[in-house]
Amino acid sequence: MSFKRKADLPVGDANDLMEVTPLGAGSEVGRSCHVLKYKGKTVLLDCGIHPGQSGISGLPFFDSIDPASIDVLLITHFHLDHAAGLPYFTERTSFRGRVFMTHPTKAIFKWLLSDYVKVSNVGSNEMLYDESQLAACYEKIETVDYHQEMNVDGIKFTGYNAGHVLGAAMFLIEIAGIKILYTGDYSREEDRHLMAAEKPTNVQTDVLICESTYGVQSHEPRIDRERRFTSKVHDIVQRGGRCLLPVFALGQAQELLLMLDEYWAAHPELESIPVYYASSLAKKCMTVYQTYINMMNAKIRKQFAVSNPFVFKHISHLKNMDMFDDTGPCVMMASPGMLQNGLSRELFERWCTDKKNGLLITGYCVENTLAKDVMNEPDEIQTMSGQRLKLRMSVDYISFSAHVDYTQNSAFIDEVNAPYVILVHGETNAMGRLKSALMSKYQERDQNIHIFTPRNTETVQLYFRGEKLARTIGHMAAAFPEKDQLVSGVLVVKDFQYTIMDISDLEEFAGLQTTAVVQRQVVPYHASFGLLKYHLRQMFGKIQELGRDINKRESVRVFDTVDVKEYNANHVVLEWTGNSVNDMVADSVLAVILNIESSPASVKLTKSDHTHSHTHDDLTCFQEEEPEDDDVDD
Repeated sequence: MSFKRKADLPVGDANDLMEVTPLGAGSEVGRSCHVLKYKGKTVLLDCGIHPGQSGISGLPFFDSIDPASIDVLLITHFHLDHAAGLPYFTERTSFRGRVFMTHPTKAIFKWLLSDYVKVSNVGSNEMLYDESQLAACYEKIETVDYHQEMNVDGIKFTGYNAGHVLGAAMFLIEIAGIKILYTGDYSREEDRHLMAAEKPTNVQTDVLICESTYGVQSHEPRIDRERRFTSKVHDIVQRGGRCLLPVFALGQAQELLLMLDEYWAAHPELESIPVYYASSLAKKCMTVYQTYINMMNAKIRKQFAVSNPFVFKHISHLKNMDMFDDTGPCVMMASPGMLQNGLSRELFERWCTDKKNGLLITGYCVENTLAKDVMNEPDEIQTMSGQRLKLRMSVDYISFSAHVDYTQNSAFIDEVNAPYVILVHGETNAMGRLKSALMSKYQERDQNIHIFTPRNTETVQLYFRGEKLARTIGHMAAAFPEKDQLVSGVLVVKDFQYTIMDISDLEEFAGLQTTAVVQRQVVPYHASFGLLKYHLRQMFGKIQELGRDINKRESVRVFDTVDVKEYNANHVVLEWTGNSVNDMVADSVLAVILNIESSPASVKLTKSDHTHSHTHDDLTCFQEEEPEDDDVDD
């Protein structure tokens, strides 16, 4: 069921209503997917799955929309909770729109989702899509660069660097002059390899759709976090334990790898302790990181000029567990990051009963995942096979999640300064606290900013009073019009922009070619042409004589519009350039001709000799049709 939450504003034309509806990530974290509707255009923002649920239950609420109505689908980055629902949507629904993402996102998307299909712990009947459907989806994806403005049937959008992961973008969307900024997941903190998110410059945003993952929490300073992280890892391996780092295969993992490689290089005593990265997927995708090094920060680009920073000296890639000798202390990075399934879950269940071992959770954990549960340090955990195991290993949480905290998020919201803010991608409590904090701040400043926290399928309606302004270009713009001057031209509407121009400028400024349609109608007529001219003068006043052609046939022009020509003894021809005004004149001329034809008083051309004669200026050889012996004067 869909609910609607309206801004407290007067509503005029229903076409001026904008609707924003979360199909996922509304008062939750996971399955990001939001529908934006305005002026008959529909945009879908992200299309993810929920990491805490499996099969079709993890999808966004697609049943609340008509997929065929979606014009454009924008994917902000490659993480599963923002992109993994895309193949299902493109291949198993009626969606026929266009899909856009950045180049690195598309490059990693295919590998990441292929791996997701292989490790999904569901039966074949519950699979959302297979490899062939994933491949078909991949072919439909179009790529965009940062700052490249696109225009799809009046929907303008531009991608901006969002930090977070390689290729992550926030999208500025413009429809009919109204600008909407969707942040997706973003980070305002530069790390070892990524730049901080940027804010679109020289743009007045009307609506901000913003993540609220961390609510009012503030991150620990990065230097302190790194020191605490490396210290914990050091402590675990020094006591002879195995240190498990559950991570997503790409994104946060590359940051931790750079950190560990640097720390191991600075501590020779750790050289004998192996650091493993168990992800064949990450090794495949590392070439993408090397390819798009120009999209990373200055520090990593400078380092890359000397040597490849992603070729690690102290870290080994594990292709499979057969190569792993589980006999002593080690550091193991394995995916997925929330211990739902896969290798990280397998190793956790193997090592959790030994108190020498340690688990370090370094990213955000969604509700209903094992990683979220063990952060509360329960006495026991349940394995995937249903067995109960004692939890004796140490559990620590040190966040390197590339999401904004309250300080960064509120500062960004201030900078954007949009009158409407819609918070998404946050648990209900965290989102509510963030809204309260922002509202208190803006009330103190006496700023009138509307903040919304919609649940899934709950629609936020915003009213924008549209003013239709038309500008003149071409010949019509040569001189400034005077007051009360009548302006006549062709009104051209394209992508919600109104332009008035002279018809001669249509091809140059609107790409339109003009065509004149000449109408020609042959009409039965049996009286003299002189009689017809008489009646046309009576009806229209002065008519223009066009003379005779080589066959001595007369023609005249009525209202400088319709040409009337002799065709033969029994017909006349009407010719005119077709338009609404000319067509009415032609209809009037035709009515005159038909009236002459049907009137008993009309004199017809004589087809036989007659018994009397007299002279007329315009008529020769006329004979009355009824009665036979009377003359008729015109």
